[in-house]
Amino acid sequence: MPTSPRLFSLAIIPVALLAASSGTAQRAPAAPPKFTARQLTAPSGDGWITNGGNLYNQRYSPLALIDKSNVATLKPAWRTHLNGSGSDSKYSGQAQPLVYDGVIYIPTGANDVFALDADTGKILWTHQANLDPNITVICCGWMSRGVALGDGKVFSGQLDGKLVALDAATGKVIWQTQAETNQDGFSITTAPLYYDGLIITGFAGGDRAVRGRVKAFDARDGKLVWTFYTIPGPGEVGHDTWPSHNDTWKHGGAAVWQTPAVDPELGLVYFSTGNPGPDLNGSVRPGDNLFSVSIVAIEAKTGKYRWHFQQVHHDLWDYDSPNPVVLFDATYDGKPRKGIVEIGKTGYVYILDREAGKPLVGIDEVPVPQEPPQPS
Repeated sequence: MPTSPRLFSLAIIPVALLAASSGTAQRAPAAPPKFTARQLTAPSGDGWITNGGNLYNQRYSPLALIDKSNVATLKPAWRTHLNGSGSDSKYSGQAQPLVYDGVIYIPTGANDVFALDADTGKILWTHQANLDPNITVICCGWMSRGVALGDGKVFSGQLDGKLVALDAATGKVIWQTQAETNQDGFSITTAPLYYDGLIITGFAGGDRAVRGRVKAFDARDGKLVWTFYTIPGPGEVGHDTWPSHNDTWKHGGAAVWQTPAVDPELGLVYFSTGNPGPDLNGSVRPGDNLFSVSIVAIEAKTGKYRWHFQQVHHDLWDYDSPNPVVLFDATYDGKPRKGIVEIGKTGYVYILDREAGKPLVGIDEVPVPQEPPQPS
C-alpha cells in the first residue's frame, strides 16, 4: 500500500493558476514503460495507468486507507486551474485522469494535454492542440475522454481526427498521424488504449454519415497496423444485413464511443457500438444492420472478427451502446466463466460469455411492431 494515497478531482475553470511555490525544483515526469499485459490487467494501486483502471475496464482499486469511517474528514490538498483551457461553454470536461509515478495526465475539451505533479498540483508541462475553432462536424460537444500511457509516451486522440504521441517527460510531439479527417465526418472523442505496443482507438461520427471503424497503430511511430470496420463490407460477415439495392452500408454509422477492453489470455479486444445511420429513417436500410448497437470481439494482433452480439436489431430509436464493456471472471452454474457485461440504452444489462459471445443470462428477444414506412 502506498504511503500517501490521493483522491483526485480536477476542475477546469477560467481563473488564474493556483499551484505550489515555484521556488522548488521542477522534476521531469518518469517515462512510463512498455507496460506488460500483467501490469495492465492488475487492479490499480498507487497509480491509474490506463483508462478504466485496467484492461478489463473494471475501475476498481484495492486501496483501503480511505473508507466510510474517515471519508468525511477528507480535505482539499491543492487546486490547479488549467490555464483556461476548455473553459468556454462549448467544451465538455469528460476526461478520466491517468496517474503514473506521481504524475497526473489529463486532457481538456480543447484537446490540450497537461502533466501535473500529484503532490502539489504544479503543471509540469502542457501540450496545446491548437484545434481549428471552426470545426463543425463534432457530435455532442467539444471533448476528450482521456489519454493513454506507454512506451515513454502520452497518446491523445483529437477532434480533428489526429492521433498524437507526446514525450511523457516534456510534452513534445514525437509523432502524429491523421487517423481520419473531419472532412469525412470523423473525430476522436474516446481515450485511446495502449496494449502490446499498439495504440487502439475508435472513431466518433455515426451521426455524420461515416462508416464506423476501430484502428490500431504502432506505438513507436504511428504507422497503421490494422483496421476493423464496424459496418462490414461485401464478402464480410454481416454485410448481408444491409440492403443490396443501395450503398447505405458505406455510411452506416456504428461509432465507437469509449475505450475498448482486452483479454490478453484470449488475445481479444472488446467494444460496443453506436446506432446505425441514418438513425431515424430505417426505411432506407432494411435488415439487422450489423454491427450497429452490438458488442464485438476482434483479434488484438490482427483486428480480425471473432464474434458479435447485437443488442437491438435494426435500431430506429438511437438505442446505441455508449457505455464501456467490462470484463469479469466468475463462477456461474458451478463452472468458472470468462464474462463480459455492457449496460445499454435499452435498460438491459447484457451479460455474455466473452469466449464465444453467447448470453450467460437469458435475454428475451422481443419483436417490435413496425410502422409500414419503417421496414425491419
